[in-house]
Amino acid sequence: MSACRRFLVSGRVQGVAYRAWTQQHAKELRLTGWAANLPDGRVEVFACGEPDAIERLSSLLHQGPPAARVTAVEEQAAEPMTIPRFAIR
Repeated sequence: MSACRRFLVSGRVQGVAYRAWTQQHAKELRLTGWAANLPDGRVEVFACGEPDAIERLSSLLHQGPPAARVTAVEEQAAEPMTIPRFAIR
């Protein structure tokens, strides 16, 4: 069963390769969706796939790449969507 979740990641998450790092892990977990910088300095991550893989990504998003400093991750269920791959927006 496929599911989708939306994450809003706060902290030092722009300009530190957070989106590329997220894309790499999402692809490894066979998730689709996107990672996008928001004007307020946060990163939005939308991920679809197996619930266990989304949970693993959620844990990873709290860590981020070495140069990042994650202070908060908001998470909410999202309507399932058919997305062909995981993209950086």
